[in-house]
Amino acid sequence: MATSKLQALWNHPAGPKTIHFWAPTFKWGISIANIADFAKPPEKLSYPQQFAVTATGIIWSRYSMVITPKNWNLLSVNLAMAGTGLYQLSRKIRHDYFNEEETAALKE
Repeated sequence: MATSKLQALWNHPAGPKTIHFWAPTFKWGISIANIADFAKPPEKLSYPQQFAVTATGIIWSRYSMVITPKNWNLLSVNLAMAGTGLYQLSRKIRHDYFNEEETAALKE
């Protein structure tokens, strides 16, 4: 049974013998780098970079569901990109516009 599933994956139109497998697989590096940046202070984050990561994730997630064959690897990596980009944007926005310590210091 495992052999037949591996053979089905190997022979799939978006399987490891095609670019449709390897491009999204290497794209995981962007999401992993964005996750590594969770430890980075919010003031070091870039709005344009995170908007680009988020927009890419959203646009290509949709695209991965309308192409034939459906590319689940492409969908998963782009959902991860959109999620990490949105999280980083929320961190940056909270830091820039809703930082309570900075607001309290300005009031004094």
